[in-house]
Amino acid sequence: MDFTPTEEQTAARDLAARIFGDLSTHERLTAAGTGSDAELWKELCAAGLVAAVADIGLLGLVLLLEEQGRTTAQVPFAASCVYGLLAVTAHGSGEQRERLLPGIGDGTVVVSGAVSGPGAVRESASGRLSGVLPVVPWLRDATHVLVADDRRRLWLVRTAEAVCEPVELTAPWSAGRLTLDGTPGERLGAPTGRADVSEGASAGRADVSEAAGGADAAETAGHADPPVSAYDDVLATARIAFAGLQAGVCAGSLARAVEHTNAREQFGRPLAAKQGVQLRAADAYMDTEAIRVTAYEAAWRRDEGRPYASHALTAAWWASEAGQRVVHAGQHLHGGTGADLEHPVHRHFLWGRQLDAYLGCGSEVLQELGELIVSGEVET
Repeated sequence: MDFTPTEEQTAARDLAARIFGDLSTHERLTAAGTGSDAELWKELCAAGLVAAVADIGLLGLVLLLEEQGRTTAQVPFAASCVYGLLAVTAHGSGEQRERLLPGIGDGTVVVSGAVSGPGAVRESASGRLSGVLPVVPWLRDATHVLVADDRRRLWLVRTAEAVCEPVELTAPWSAGRLTLDGTPGERLGAPTGRADVSEGASAGRADVSEAAGGADAAETAGHADPPVSAYDDVLATARIAFAGLQAGVCAGSLARAVEHTNAREQFGRPLAAKQGVQLRAADAYMDTEAIRVTAYEAAWRRDEGRPYASHALTAAWWASEAGQRVVHAGQHLHGGTGADLEHPVHRHFLWGRQLDAYLGCGSEVLQELGELIVSGEVET
């Protein structure tokens, strides 16, 4: 394994760090409330960072998301890259890639996703979709949403053709409730962009890679051996990417705690001089590094075309389980200041807990990993 970033990945990461650092300030975040920062999103797309993910791979995206997490920048970067750019690149038909990727790259097309729980969406005999997805991140910014039906097939739905309602969350992710009621959907990977109605009504579980051209689509995704369904790939990719985002959130929370405990004095000495504070910060640092390295490994394996399912679950477990420990520690090390809802560290706390919930709580992820181990499908 070699996690050393390439020149392209390093350049993209440094550019992202500068843009996030300059524009994702506490004042702008406060002004945005629970919405997104349109100016920041425009700047990121104009700099070519979204489009660059096609070249720098999932590991490169994880590096960029770390920088977003450090500042809790309110833009749909992770969602649109995972459910849009990477999903369409790997599993879309040639026509879909040609039509959708330019818009995703320049930010005029924003894709969110809700693929973690197949069964909420069903396809009717007429080829239309029905179901309710109670929480879709960044729905208020999305032009499309990637959903999975009860047979784990992936569909792109235009938000203009569905019912989108805002939901109130404690974390500012511009989330919404998506209701599909006979809504037309575009089958990801279908050559015509729409599923064949007779096939959709009668077939059993279908693999999108077959609809997109079988072996050719699998080669495009980089997972020809062993075969990975489009649904499994997108779900694992999302887990890895959001784990990378959590690594940044935790790093930012810890950095704020270190700054505070070095500046805050008690009985004439900085709080950071106390052994208890040092130990708490050290534990948080080790947890943050564990999240980072497991996300790096899983992303690297996918980029290299190696099996990565259990590694994605491992990264998700660390991001969920250790992530909540880190953001709790970051808030606790601020003392009474950490309870201030207006303080920047509180935003890291909210993001950390929201990512914990979005990835699935640690016990749920661990159970899935255990079932994978029992089934003998764990890769090496």
